[in-house]
Amino acid sequence: MQSMIKLTQTKFKMNISPIRNENDYQKALVRLEAIFDSKKGTKEGDELEILSILIDKYENETSPIGLPDPIEAIKFRMEQMGMKQKDLAEVVGFKSRVSEILNKKRKLTLEMIRKLNTNLHIPTDVLVQDY
Repeated sequence: MQSMIKLTQTKFKMNISPIRNENDYQKALVRLEAIFDSKKGTKEGDELEILSILIDKYENETSPIGLPDPIEAIKFRMEQMGMKQKDLAEVVGFKSRVSEILNKKRKLTLEMIRKLNTNLHIPTDVLVQDY
């Protein structure tokens, strides 16, 4: 019974360590590429899963992606939803106001931010940013 436990423990032994610097990161990327097509549930598949988590964590800590510009987020969401400026006017008010907002000549008010969040589902932390 004891030898069976030893066999199981050595069967799944991996050589993974934390990614602490750029050199560790580059080594992890090389290894990830080497085992990229591994099947789930295999030794390499398990290593792939753990390694990808470590790489993602390192990338998020060293190169965080900032929030998008509020006006660009509105334009992008309008495009996704197939909205025109007149459609946005129904959310934030007058057509001329929409034009001023989209051209960054008018700031978003708290009421507009709430309506954009509710109707276009744009996170408030994006909309409240300075631009």
